[in-house]
Amino acid sequence: MSFTLAGINFTNRLLLGTALYPSLKILENAIRAANAEIITVSLRRQMEHPEASLTFWDTIKSLGCHLLPNTAGCQSAKEVILVAQMAREAFNTHWIKVEVSQDSYTLQPDPFELIEATKELISQGFEVFPYCTDDLVVCERLVTLGCRIIMPWGAPIGSGKGLNNPFALKTLRTRLPEITLIVDAGIGAPSHAAQAMELGFDGVLLNSAVALAADPEKMALAFSQSISAGRLAYEAGIMPSRDFASPSTPTLGKPFWHQVTNHV
Repeated sequence: MSFTLAGINFTNRLLLGTALYPSLKILENAIRAANAEIITVSLRRQMEHPEASLTFWDTIKSLGCHLLPNTAGCQSAKEVILVAQMAREAFNTHWIKVEVSQDSYTLQPDPFELIEATKELISQGFEVFPYCTDDLVVCERLVTLGCRIIMPWGAPIGSGKGLNNPFALKTLRTRLPEITLIVDAGIGAPSHAAQAMELGFDGVLLNSAVALAADPEKMALAFSQSISAGRLAYEAGIMPSRDFASPSTPTLGKPFWHQVTNHV
């Protein structure tokens, strides 16, 4: 189940967010239960609470996970670039998940600001993980700019609606076979994550579905297992759906039990 992300090998295809948890201890337990190796944090939002941030960062460091800073809360390319530069200094990493949105209702990624920010950050040596919609044209443009990873949404952030447009996601997988694709946002249940993996996606990033669960630790484990199951199913080759019945036991010839009795 191992996979390579931006040149680094990992064994777990679940990327876990760190917001909204009832406590740091519950966050820590959820990350350990899922055996998550990559976690994402918002530098901009953590800076809003400097005193609590000190304890938060100490906990994050103790987990030994690979850190993916994100620019959640940014509304322009200029703001994204500034936060990315700060994150590189603070965490000593060139990885950055680029989120930029101006619509507070849907939090839909702004494709124009996203492309502008991505172009500049790649020129500055960042490994950009762009959070975008499932629009093929936008995703192809991001690849042209130099992105090796694309993170299309399944549905709006925090909605829990799952995969709103499986056809569009499947199209991305078909048209971008060499690109690492990670479904990011909208996942609400382990079955949603399994569905994404069955489509051939390389991983799933989620936050709210675990953080807001009655038992985040158990839910984190459930997601980890569902992602593994979905990936195994994709690699094994899922049978095609049909519009007609097809018996699993052939009706032609003699049934096996009759053949067995004739040889007793």
